[in-house]
Amino acid sequence: MKKQFKRFGLRTLSAVASLALTAQTAWAIDPFVLRDIRVEGLQRVEAGTIFATLPFRIGDSYTDEKGSTAIRVLFGLGLFKDVRLEINGSELIVVVEERPTVASVDFVGTKEFEKDALVSALREVGLSEGRPFDKALADKAEQELKRQYINRSLYAAQVVTTVTPIERNRVNLTFAVIEGDTAKIKDIQIVGNSAFSQSTLRGLFNLDTGGWLSFYTKSDEYSRSKLNADLESLRSYYLTRGYLEFKIDSTQVAISPDKQSITIAINLSEGERYVVSGVRLEGAYLGKEDDFKSLVTIKPGEAYNADDVTQTIRAFGDYFGKFGFAFAKVDARPEIDRTNNRVLLVLQSEPARRAYVRRINIAGNSRTRDEVVRREFRQLESAWYDGDKIKLSRDRVDRLGYFKDVNVDTQEVPGSPDQVDLSVVVTEKPTGNLQLGAGFSSAERLALSFSVRQENVFGSGNFLGVEVNTSKFNRTIVFNTTEPYFTQDGISRTVDVFYRASRPLENQGGTYELQTAGAGLRFGVPFSETDTVFFGATIERTRIVPGVNIPAVYLAYANRFGFSSNALPLTVGYARDDRDSALVPTRGRLQRVSAELGVAGDARYYRANYQYQQFIPLGGQFTFALNGELGLGGGLNGRPFPVFKNFFSGGLGSVRGFEQGTLGPRDVTGSITGGAEKITLNAEVLAPFPGTGNDRTLRLFAFVDAGNVFGENEKIRFASLRSSYGIGLSWISPVGPLRIAAAKPIKSEPGDRIQKLQFQIGTSF
Repeated sequence: MKKQFKRFGLRTLSAVASLALTAQTAWAIDPFVLRDIRVEGLQRVEAGTIFATLPFRIGDSYTDEKGSTAIRVLFGLGLFKDVRLEINGSELIVVVEERPTVASVDFVGTKEFEKDALVSALREVGLSEGRPFDKALADKAEQELKRQYINRSLYAAQVVTTVTPIERNRVNLTFAVIEGDTAKIKDIQIVGNSAFSQSTLRGLFNLDTGGWLSFYTKSDEYSRSKLNADLESLRSYYLTRGYLEFKIDSTQVAISPDKQSITIAINLSEGERYVVSGVRLEGAYLGKEDDFKSLVTIKPGEAYNADDVTQTIRAFGDYFGKFGFAFAKVDARPEIDRTNNRVLLVLQSEPARRAYVRRINIAGNSRTRDEVVRREFRQLESAWYDGDKIKLSRDRVDRLGYFKDVNVDTQEVPGSPDQVDLSVVVTEKPTGNLQLGAGFSSAERLALSFSVRQENVFGSGNFLGVEVNTSKFNRTIVFNTTEPYFTQDGISRTVDVFYRASRPLENQGGTYELQTAGAGLRFGVPFSETDTVFFGATIERTRIVPGVNIPAVYLAYANRFGFSSNALPLTVGYARDDRDSALVPTRGRLQRVSAELGVAGDARYYRANYQYQQFIPLGGQFTFALNGELGLGGGLNGRPFPVFKNFFSGGLGSVRGFEQGTLGPRDVTGSITGGAEKITLNAEVLAPFPGTGNDRTLRLFAFVDAGNVFGENEKIRFASLRSSYGIGLSWISPVGPLRIAAAKPIKSEPGDRIQKLQFQIGTSF
C-alpha cells in the first residue's frame, strides 16, 4: 500500500510540475539512493538522450527537487508530449510520450509562391519533415505563411491547417490557402510639406496608386520594404536641398475592411532651409591639410547637401586608408545659426593608428579556386593597409563575373593593434550557360542558335565556349577558349576556330555567299587597371561562292584574284574601359582601337577601326550618351581592298531609320557592296520608362544618328552623311539586350531604303 501511495504521489507531481518547483506538496518523498533507472514509451528517441539529460545517475541521491528538474529538462528537449516519473522502491521509471513527427508538408491553393519557397520559410520557424510536431508550431507556421502573403500585398489570404495522423506516431500536414486578391494602394498622402508640392514628392516614390504599366512594375502593391525605401528617397531629397532638420514624424498605413485597398499617410516636418557658411577642419590630418581640403565637395554659399557631406567623409576615410590608417574616424559636426539659417560644418578627423594586413582570408568559393580570387588582389599580405588597393581588388574580383556578391571586411587582430585581417566573402553563381533557342529581328528574320559557354571551367577562371548561329543572312560556328592568366603577370591568351557564311542584308533572292573559315591566336596585355593592349594573328580562307544576284564588284574581284583567298592578318588593338556597367552604363568612357593587317597570302590590306563612347549622368536617372565610330581600310602592294572586308552601315547599331546594311556605295547592278571607309555618329538621351521607377533594365531613349560608308580612296564628305532622329525602347530581357527604335530620316537621298521601325536582340547603341 505504501508503494502504491508513492507512485500516485509522484505521478501527481509530474502533472503539476510547475507548482512542485516552488512549494513542497503533501506527496513529498523522502530522499533515497537510486539503484536503477528505466525508460518506458520510447519509439524513435534513443534512450541515451534521456540518460544524458537527467540531472542524476544511478548511485545518486534522489529528491523531489531533482525530480522536478528532470521533468523540466526533459520537456525542454521539445521531443515529448508528456513526461512522468514513477518510483518503485529504489528504482526510478521515466515514462514518456513522444510527440509525433512530421511525415510530409503539402500546400493546396498556392499560386503566388513556389512550394520550395514556402517549405524554406516554414523551415526557418522550426517546421519541416522529420521534426517533432505540436499545435503551437503549426500555429506559428500558419502565421509565417500569412506573413509571406502580406509581403506580397495579399492581406486577405486565409490559411487552414489540416493535421492527419498516420502510422508510427507521425502526421501529415496540409496547408490549404485561399490567396484572395492583391491589395492595391488607393491613396498616398503627404502631410506637412510646404516647400515642395505633393506631386513632386510623390514622384520620388516607387510606390504609387497604379497606372497602365502596373501589371509589370507592381508599383501599386504595398510592401513595408518598398515604403521604407521611398521614405529614404524622401529624406534624401530634403537633406540634399538644405533642409538639415527635416524629419518624418510618423507613417500610417490603413487597410480597408475588405482588405483590398490601402491608404498611406506620411507626416513630416520640413524645418528651415540652411545655407553652408563654411567648412572647418579639426583634428589630425597627417600634415596633408591641403590634400584633404581638395577632397571637400561641400560648397559654401550653397544649400546644405547631405550627399556632399557623405561624399566628403567617404573621401577622407579613403584617403586615410591610402596611408594605412584603416580605423580613421571622420565626423561632420554642424554648427547651426538658426537666426540667419546658416550652418558651419566642422570636419573632425582622428586617424587612429596605422595598420598592416596580416592575412587575407577567402570564404564562400566552394568551386572557384583560391588562386583565381587572390591573383586579382592588389592589396598584399604583410603590406601597409591601402584602402585604394582594397577597393580596386574587390572591384577586380567582382568583374570576374563568377560571383553574385563580393564583400571585403576589415577585422582587427586581437592583441595586435597595428594589424588587420581582410575577410573576402564571395557568393558563387552558375557560370555555365547552355542555350537552345530562336531569335527574330526585322533584319535577319528567324535565327536559330545553340551555345555552350563556361566562364569558369573547373574553377580555374578559364573560358570555354562553343557557339552555333543560323539565320537567313548569317551562319556561324565558333569555338574559342581564353586563359586570362596565361602568364603570372596577367597576360591573357585566346584561341579561336571559326566558320562564317554571310550574305549582304539587302540581298533579295540571291544565292551567293561569302564563306570564311580560319583560326586565330590573340594575347591581351594589361598596362593598367583599365587599359589593355591586344595583339595576335589569324589564318583564314575566304571563298566567294557564285550565285544569283552576285554583285559585279564581287565578280570583278574574283575574276582578278580568284574566288578563293588565303590571308594571314595580324591584329593589334587597344581598349580603355572605365564605364560603371557593360549592359546599362550611366557614367564613364569606352575607347577601342583595332587594326588588322594582311601581311601574307592572297589578300594584302589594312583595316582599322576606332570607337569612342561617353556616358554622362544628367540626374534623375537620365543619361546622355555619345558614340562615334570611324573605320578605314585600304589595299597594300598595289592590290585593292578585299571586297569581303568591307564595312556596312544602316540600321540598329549605326544609322537607324535606314534598312540594315544598305548605306554606302553601289555597283553597276545597283547592289549595296559596302565600302572601305565608314563613319558613324550617335547621340542619345536615356530616361526611365514611365511607371518603372529606378529600374534601369527598361528605359526610353531619344536619339540623333548620322553616318555613311564610302569607297576606297573616296574622301569622307560630311555633306554625304545620312542622318535620322527618333525614339526607342531599351530592355535587358532574359534573352539579351532588346532595342526597338522608331526613326525618321533627317537627310536621305533618292534610292535610300527607309525603314522607320526596327528592332533587334543583342544590338548595343
